[in-house]
Amino acid sequence: MYNDPMLPPPVAEALERYRRALAEHGMSWGEPATPYVRTMSLSRFVDDEAFSRAATAKVRAAWPDAGLAERESRLAGLDFDEVLRDALAPLTDPAAELSSGLPEGLAVLRLTSTGHRLYGGSRAVLDRRPLPLALLVDNARTSPAEVHAAGRAHRLAPGGARLIDLDTAAEITIGPAGAVPDGAVAGVDLSALIRPVRAGRLRLRAGFPCRWSVWSDLDGQGWYPEGAPARRDHHGVPYFHGDDLVLDVPAEPLTVRVTRGMEYGSAETATTPAPGEVTLVRLVPERLYDAAADGWYGGDLHVHLNFSGDLVADPAMAAAAQHGEDLHVLNLLAANVTGTRVLDREALEHWAGRDLPWSDATHLARMGVEYRNDLLGHLHAFGLQAPPARFHSGFGGAPDWPPSAAACEELRALGAIVGYAHTFKGPVEAPADIFGTGRPQCSARALVVDAALGLVDAMEILHYASAAGSAAVYRRLIGAGNRLAAVAGTDSMLSFTRQRMEMVASPPGWERTYARVAGPLSAGSYAEAVRRGRTFATTGPFVELLVNGHGPGDTVDLAPGDPVTVTVRAIGPEVERLTIRTAAGVLAQGPPGEPLSAEFAAGAPTYIVALAEGGPHPRSLYTSVFAHTSPVYVDVRGRRVAREDDLRWCLSWLELLESLIRGRARLDGKEQLADHLDLIDEARRVYLSRLPR
Repeated sequence: MYNDPMLPPPVAEALERYRRALAEHGMSWGEPATPYVRTMSLSRFVDDEAFSRAATAKVRAAWPDAGLAERESRLAGLDFDEVLRDALAPLTDPAAELSSGLPEGLAVLRLTSTGHRLYGGSRAVLDRRPLPLALLVDNARTSPAEVHAAGRAHRLAPGGARLIDLDTAAEITIGPAGAVPDGAVAGVDLSALIRPVRAGRLRLRAGFPCRWSVWSDLDGQGWYPEGAPARRDHHGVPYFHGDDLVLDVPAEPLTVRVTRGMEYGSAETATTPAPGEVTLVRLVPERLYDAAADGWYGGDLHVHLNFSGDLVADPAMAAAAQHGEDLHVLNLLAANVTGTRVLDREALEHWAGRDLPWSDATHLARMGVEYRNDLLGHLHAFGLQAPPARFHSGFGGAPDWPPSAAACEELRALGAIVGYAHTFKGPVEAPADIFGTGRPQCSARALVVDAALGLVDAMEILHYASAAGSAAVYRRLIGAGNRLAAVAGTDSMLSFTRQRMEMVASPPGWERTYARVAGPLSAGSYAEAVRRGRTFATTGPFVELLVNGHGPGDTVDLAPGDPVTVTVRAIGPEVERLTIRTAAGVLAQGPPGEPLSAEFAAGAPTYIVALAEGGPHPRSLYTSVFAHTSPVYVDVRGRRVAREDDLRWCLSWLELLESLIRGRARLDGKEQLADHLDLIDEARRVYLSRLPR
């Protein structure tokens, strides 16, 4: 028997294995060293745009005549620590010993022909305990160099770089080089990276679990309760979850902020704690809307407890985040990373088909699955009654087989709703944009097949990448007669405390799938609402769409000429524009504040969706504000929408998919190829049957 319901023995044992893997391998946890895994450590300190710019410049300088495919290959082969060094070069001023422009927790040690120079901002310390430090060693010499740090030797080629995780108490020496006599070593003094300060204490209280942020007004340094991970969201704001919390802080000016997910605003105050005393801060975020009161429950269908990273996350962290964000539904996905190991598989096997221990009447958590094939797309599954037999294909030398359709069928047979995850990463205007150079990129390339065959329930149009591109493809698919729910999945990973290239370190629920549930919230009632398309996906705004009194997921069957009345409302200060779209395009647009209405007479079958949009906003952890409903379908005398232009778009997509599988898929024999091609042919027949005669 075990006493802690959060840590049954199989889960506790798995977490201990992950801790050993982190200690031995660092942030990769021993996963195969793909470019994705190689960026994990450095992505704490540089965003995707700066990294890509530095990497592209490096490739163009070395291979100026390379084409697109060769450039992609060369980019993957770069030394990523050197790319990080180049991306951060503007932040290291050669005239200064220290640069506060570097990200918190990072210092650069530059080795030159005359010695060495250290760059990095100082951080406040309340006692003499060392602080974690990532040290980027930049060998600017024309000869090799050797750096000894925390008991390990690191040899750098001329012009090389190395990112090393240690702490501010580490002993660092630089081996023999031209700057010192033969056989001598030079020590590196890290004392300038810490700033001793007097300590005070804060007590934070809202009356219910919230997301709190505390930072210094002097330098932006974040402060956390004892034992809380030092998390920062995508915008770099520190955060932790809970209520009635006590934390040690410097006795200097601080900002305290509290919020609680997208149904709340934020409250903020400034305070300067007195040394040696406890300062009580009472803050309550204002509620903007109460979706559950009207039967709408917001869920994050794509979250990982552990996915490698800089710490091992346990179920208590997920519980604190869900309640602190007031996230109604949390789907924690067991998944592989770049190898065949499935992280959190033990948690899935233990809790499959059951609510997780911290669930209550308005907060439901379940273990689910991300089925992954990097060439054809990833799937998320919610509501599983048992683990599947397969979790992935195409990894560890395995073939890209069976087709995704087989995974959809298996997951559905286990009681799950199935959606395609992080569907499209950039703008999509033509089917060719889905395929690019044809390399594996985790995009939902096989979605066009599984949607036509009715094997998939939903599609993430909101995720960490391009909402506009995914939403455009979504409208093509529903315009071609497929019925899919619009959903959101953040891909948040609780085992990462910070990451700037993607948004996985932001808290779960920063995007949500709101579903209109019939009756009390349960895994079954929420899944059924998504299955019926009674959803909208949002970064924050609450959106109401009514078509002749019907909401998303409903079908209105009319006769030609019957009136159609559409009304859209949105709640959220971040909304700048409302849009009503049909299969033919934009029907109406207008500002927020007042309901947006439109009327037309029924003609050809169509769908109606609503969008709420805006620019960057403090309430949104996405790059911009975006919400998109599932459709209300307008059938005409029993005929569904099947727009010829969208059907031919999907048929072109199928042709490109077939070429990709023939040319790029790793398959064992003609039978496996035939399995893919037979499904493509079946989907092709479906789309052709919907063309007007």
